[in-house]
Amino acid sequence: MTDPERDSMALHDRRLDVPLAAYIHLPWCVQKCPYCDFNSHRVPRQLPESAYIEALMADWALASRHEIRPLESVFIGGGTPSLFSAASIERILSVIDHSLGLTRDCEITLEVNPGTSERGAFADWQAAGVTRISLGVQSLDDSQLHRLGRIHDAASARNAVTEARQAGFEHLNCDLMFGLPDQTIAEAAADLDALIALDPSHVSYYQLTFEPGTPFYKNPPRRAVDDDLATMADAGAERLRNAGLKRYEISAFAVPGEFCRHNDHVWRFGDYLGVGAGAHGKQTQANGHIERTARISWPTGYQAAAGNARAIAESRWLDSDDTWFECLLGALRRPGGITRRDFVSRTGLSWTSLLTKCHHLIERQLLNASDERLTTTQLGWAHLDTILADLEPT
Repeated sequence: MTDPERDSMALHDRRLDVPLAAYIHLPWCVQKCPYCDFNSHRVPRQLPESAYIEALMADWALASRHEIRPLESVFIGGGTPSLFSAASIERILSVIDHSLGLTRDCEITLEVNPGTSERGAFADWQAAGVTRISLGVQSLDDSQLHRLGRIHDAASARNAVTEARQAGFEHLNCDLMFGLPDQTIAEAAADLDALIALDPSHVSYYQLTFEPGTPFYKNPPRRAVDDDLATMADAGAERLRNAGLKRYEISAFAVPGEFCRHNDHVWRFGDYLGVGAGAHGKQTQANGHIERTARISWPTGYQAAAGNARAIAESRWLDSDDTWFECLLGALRRPGGITRRDFVSRTGLSWTSLLTKCHHLIERQLLNASDERLTTTQLGWAHLDTILADLEPT
């Protein structure tokens, strides 16, 4: 079979071959952390929970109106979604299940801040339909948690892990950062060891960054030099590997079978409907064109516009250069890279055209290509930012 024939087979009914997920954004936090550049806002005097849920449901009707695919995963993020009641979470899930349907094994993730998880809440969230908890631990050092502006302490984080397990959650992700203010290599290792001692099935281990517009960007705290940050990352990956957690993305580690399906779905260029203030979405249309959207970020403005096109602050259609590059942005973060079938079905482009664009990086042994898969080599893994900058269309 010729190369074009194989690619045309993969393109058959392409829209239906691209899996669909949902991202639901709940934008409020008790307080804004100085490193956070997410669309989150300090809770007003009274959380407008009921009104916001109504706006979400109107927005969902708009976002899903032309869809026929069921949802393979749902991610409820923020902000701090655990500020919302289990009844509101259950309503969200009930409405989206009724409109499109959830696959039998649909993964439903809720982000939880240990400082906002009351006793008994985990059991209520599970009863509402949540199957996976993503816990924002960030550190188990109380002094660092204070410097990071977190509202919880290490004891609260440990209690949250215990309560999630007691409620029956088998799928539990814990976020931990390194490169914290004045943190040494030894302190980063001790912090990670403390988390590993809690025996999580999934760890997101990533470097604290100073993002534009944040207090830490304007007045950055002192931290380790780049070489020490690299040592923290490499040593941390080794510790996690020794603890039985396999790396399946640059900053994500999981025991077998416990990877976050929603995040992996996004990295593999799957589609997702995004609703909520500031939520982003990606949707393949029936004609194969790909649209990216972003909702109004300010909650009151979003609530006023939800349910009509005014809620969409940004919309852009991907051209062929956007498409293959954005596909690689996520795929090359994964040790598994991208398969030929996924690339062709999710971009509408030929495998040969991709390998041609990557040929010089393959020759330099930064990327590895076969007839069925493109991956980052071990050498390329350490230079991923350089690879992506090189590939970025001009």
